[in-house]
Amino acid sequence: MYPDAIEIAASAQPLKAIVRVPGSKSHTNRALILAALAEGVTQLRGALFSDDSRYCAEALARLGFDVNLDEAAEMMTVAGQGGRIPAAKAELYIGNSGTAARFLTALLTLGEGEYVVDGSARMRERPLADLLNSLTQLGATVSAPSGCPPVRVRASGLASGRARVAGDTSSQYLSALLQVAPYARGPVELEVMGELSSAPYVSLTVAVMEDFGVTVEHEGLTTFRVRPRKYQGRGAYDIEGDASAASYFFAAAAIRGGRVTVGNVSRSTRQGDVAFVDVLAKMRCGVEDGPEGITVAGPPDGQLTGVDADMRHIPDTAMTLAAVAPFANTPTTIRGIASARVKETNRVAAMCTELRRLGVRVDEHADGLIIYPAENIAPAAIETYDDHRVAMAFALVGLRASGVRITNPGCVAKTFPRFFEVLGGLA
Repeated sequence: MYPDAIEIAASAQPLKAIVRVPGSKSHTNRALILAALAEGVTQLRGALFSDDSRYCAEALARLGFDVNLDEAAEMMTVAGQGGRIPAAKAELYIGNSGTAARFLTALLTLGEGEYVVDGSARMRERPLADLLNSLTQLGATVSAPSGCPPVRVRASGLASGRARVAGDTSSQYLSALLQVAPYARGPVELEVMGELSSAPYVSLTVAVMEDFGVTVEHEGLTTFRVRPRKYQGRGAYDIEGDASAASYFFAAAAIRGGRVTVGNVSRSTRQGDVAFVDVLAKMRCGVEDGPEGITVAGPPDGQLTGVDADMRHIPDTAMTLAAVAPFANTPTTIRGIASARVKETNRVAAMCTELRRLGVRVDEHADGLIIYPAENIAPAAIETYDDHRVAMAFALVGLRASGVRITNPGCVAKTFPRFFEVLGGLA
């Protein structure tokens, strides 16, 4: 779909655009799992069609679920099996989708049989040991000698009881456990160990579970209790626009000036990444939430101010902020994102390397970085590390600085296949 590299067209003209983003990856994959576990048929309207969501949907199909994909209508239809996994044996390939790896591993423990979850070379470096430990505490038989995929599951249903869950590496461990907990043989209690990172994603999981008829009892974000109950199919179920994807277009307005509206994301979204607009507001951008969606406007005088931002709960937008920061007139500190080192690539290191390639001064720290104002941006070919967020974030720099080329732009297919077309349509 894309060439080996794309040069971004720079301009000094302020933006005036209204865009729409694809369906949320986080919402789509959660809804796919719950629809498969539910009783009855669910049609996911506005679903994301990307590598990550396809891996999840295709894995469910390999497990014997009736899954119909209609990309033209942005609809995925799943016939739920009421907690039963039809196939007794399957090998699932999930590419570099951490969400699919964690959610499917937990799902498989509800089956009766033997299963394998494997992924790309990078996925084989991404940790799952903490999730496997929690599943073992609940009576599951799961193994991964390296602590990363491939994972083998010898399933005979999930027992009940209490398990501790690591919270500081990935909130997806807790989300995976919560989603399957209603089908354990008895009540399940989950205790979060350490500070929970990306907490809004757990809140999203709880909300989607409630959409499908299961209530989670919880004390803050430290203890969660789930009683046995079956999810109910929803018939037609709407997927929200992706707030993470929206962050790039909000940032475009900050970098180039003018106004950009994302028409299918609002403040009422249950996705935590919408809070990125609050970071931009602190940098002196205007933010409006209206009937057409959320609009971000660059500062009237064009002067962005650097911020000190703890991004632990919205780490997927940290790289978006890193693209804006060189254009501010004071340094920007991004902290709380140690978990970003075990994403599709080591994102902290990638941000530092690519910013320096552009001639930007950066200080790297264990849980983040400090980015200094740049009087000039050097032309450069950005290495993307096969990470969609590196490609999308650093493309923003090229909206204002000439000579920025994005290598392997096709990696955006992971969550936003048409990203460069939408970006190129800004005016």
